[in-house]
Amino acid sequence: MSPRHDDAEHAQAAHPDAAEPTVSVLLTVYHGNTASQLGQALDSLRRQTRPADEIIIVIDGPIGQDLQQVIATFTRQVPVATVLSRGKNEGAGIASNAGLAQVSSMWLARLDADDIAYPARLEKQLRYLAAHPDIDVLGTAMEEFTGDVNNVAGVRRLPETHADLARYIRINSPINNPSVMMRTAAVRAVGGYRNVPKMEDYDLYARLMAAGYRFHNLYEPLTYFRLDPAVFTRRTGTDVLRSEVSMQRTLAQLGLVSWPRAIANLIARTGYRLLPKRPLQRIYSRLFHR
Repeated sequence: MSPRHDDAEHAQAAHPDAAEPTVSVLLTVYHGNTASQLGQALDSLRRQTRPADEIIIVIDGPIGQDLQQVIATFTRQVPVATVLSRGKNEGAGIASNAGLAQVSSMWLARLDADDIAYPARLEKQLRYLAAHPDIDVLGTAMEEFTGDVNNVAGVRRLPETHADLARYIRINSPINNPSVMMRTAAVRAVGGYRNVPKMEDYDLYARLMAAGYRFHNLYEPLTYFRLDPAVFTRRTGTDVLRSEVSMQRTLAQLGLVSWPRAIANLIARTGYRLLPKRPLQRIYSRLFHR
């Protein structure tokens, strides 16, 4: 399977202008990923029209030989790729923070190990950030697909302006995380990632918002997001409910919501997560697909 927009694809190569802002891409990989999906994610980075200056792959605990082979092949092909192996699976937040410590670029981009970046994603985000130096956190819309990128289920778009996102963060994460590009210094200034299972990104964005950093979302989709049944399974369970409590407490402590609003959010979001999978999918599609 190869992404659409093939006319924009180029091979990975060193960027010619060292004076330009640099960007690192950070991925975390664990035993639950598949070799084929990881291969597609990494290939999408290799094909960027504006290649990353650095690609950091954090292996979160033991993985199978098939995943190891995909990573080894990629690092041979892409000299700017480095691998950080962790002996124990400790979760995306801790693994992401380990990767953050290795980042040397001005900008930090994220991509999940089962998603796919548009060929011009990094180029277009860097271009926007160069034209809007007040923005610290930039997301994009995402095309959500099942099975193959040509089978698009919908486009997930979030509010675009900082003012709208400052309101939206009270009820949900303001950025499609696999699309994000953030100022590395800002992420470090607020303490990086924390161990909030399934919500480490929302937790980070809340702290960035409370600290006064500015957000924006591009209307254009620049990431393919893999929508499969496991996505909805990961949104339920005891760990997620504990993280939900922690997340609402954080929002209130940061002053982003009142305590009564945090309690109301917790009730509503917990009820949503307790729904059976099929109605959960329908509600998700109605809320986020545009």
